[in-house]
Amino acid sequence: MGRVKCGNVEYGRNETDESGVKPVSLGRVCVVMPTYNERENLEPTLSELFARNPGIDVLIVDDSSPDGTGHAADVISRVIAARTGVPGMRVLAKTNSPLSGAAPATGLECFVDEQGAPVFASSDASVSTEEVARAHRVNQCTNGSHLHVLHRKAKQGLGSAYVQGFSWALAHHYDVICEMDMDGSHRPADLRRILGELERHPEVDVVLGSRRVPGGRTEDWPWYRDAISRAGSLYSRVMLGLDIRDMTSGFRAYRASVLRRIDLSSIEANGYVFQIDMTRRVIEAGAIVKEVPITFPERTRGHSKMDGAIVREAMSRVTRWGLQRRFKRNKR
Repeated sequence: MGRVKCGNVEYGRNETDESGVKPVSLGRVCVVMPTYNERENLEPTLSELFARNPGIDVLIVDDSSPDGTGHAADVISRVIAARTGVPGMRVLAKTNSPLSGAAPATGLECFVDEQGAPVFASSDASVSTEEVARAHRVNQCTNGSHLHVLHRKAKQGLGSAYVQGFSWALAHHYDVICEMDMDGSHRPADLRRILGELERHPEVDVVLGSRRVPGGRTEDWPWYRDAISRAGSLYSRVMLGLDIRDMTSGFRAYRASVLRRIDLSSIEANGYVFQIDMTRRVIEAGAIVKEVPITFPERTRGHSKMDGAIVREAMSRVTRWGLQRRFKRNKR
């Protein structure tokens, strides 16, 4: 099995990894990751994601995080851009002189080492030495991948972040567009399984990472959170008449072709009910949806965004959609 070392950790790459899934060739793949106060999760999540899934691109949609998530993501993006030759940072070969102003937007100075590889240092107070070191460590895990960052002016919610991310990815001609959390609850090894399922089944349009099918599970969840999740999925299935076990899964991959059949501008759901809304919309658009088992551990860093308002929005919208469905069916 091929291995790649990122810092002090080795991850499976190339042949197969712990999931038993071979690398995929689905065209261009973009993973959309909304963030709000996830700065401490950037390095561990991105490092493993890039290491296990070579060649994928990531789009971070940051809601002006007070902890500086967006700024830290910019630093990582610039360092990766220099290494992969993406326009946005200039690197001169065969010199050991500092290149002042090579990345003024992120306050980086670039040096080239004896092997011709770019090395970075902070050139102003806006970029800490630790941020540059973290960016270096993430960059060691990339293999033809790019990191892009969209900045939003305020906290506008999960649903609108995904809609904006989908629109960006479609405009940039990606073939597969994924949803994934930055908090570590979605395991990068499981993304290999999700993408592998999409590749093996050309007739499938959407693959959901499911906690509720055989082999799927949660880890270290409080009993009440698990109960709310199960009840929400059951209620949604009954009200909407959909045979999907994990309606609220936010770990999924769409073929771009199915997203183009949906009116993204009409989506109003903004909390976790956005996932239910997307599921019903793609099925109404004729998509074939398949669930594959994943392991969903409780986050170990940061805080969950789940609150009472999100639960109430989900109940209200699902009830309304269910009643509309029954009314339309009775009119026929």
